[in-house]
Amino acid sequence: MLEPRIQQQFYDTADGLVQAAESLARPVAAAVELLLAAVTGGGKLLVVGTGSAQADALYAAALFMGGAERPRPGLPALTLGADPAVNAALTQAVGGAVADPAAVLARQVHALGLPGDVLVVFEGPAANGVPQALAPLIEAAHDRELSVVLWTAAPREAPLSPSAELLTDIDIHIPVRADRLAQAGALYRLAWLALVDALDLQLLGETE
Repeated sequence: MLEPRIQQQFYDTADGLVQAAESLARPVAAAVELLLAAVTGGGKLLVVGTGSAQADALYAAALFMGGAERPRPGLPALTLGADPAVNAALTQAVGGAVADPAAVLARQVHALGLPGDVLVVFEGPAANGVPQALAPLIEAAHDRELSVVLWTAAPREAPLSPSAELLTDIDIHIPVRADRLAQAGALYRLAWLALVDALDLQLLGETE
């Protein structure tokens, strides 16, 4: 029967959301403070999504610029890797068809990142169990004196993403635990919505 299988997707995701409320609240709150310091200090967000998380990056940048549920002036955010023409040109510049996708993104970070900016990375779930290599991207951020907010998605029993080992004490890791792709996407979006809502609270104060 199809209906029980469809319902199970909702049940599993709801269970994941409850668990994430406990595990993600602290790192998301820390990310709010980091992003608040950046935008009030004249900085901006550079937002990247790898693999299936590219859509999450686009959503995150749009929500950051447009706000969650309360009207406010837009906040500066750029989505990297979303323009096919730019990607094609930079791919040729860094190695052609064999270019490392992370190196292509790193080229954009070097060009656009300034001290005080923040790089937000949504790492897509590992393909065939092999994590994506993001070292050039994170190293580029550190070279340009950017802090990094790294979002990773992995099954509950899996080890942490190797990308998390590249972070320093000025960076933040937000590890989403989900056994299915649909759950990971739902958690990414809800956690980012909660982040922007908390940021708006800091900027605008409580609603009357």
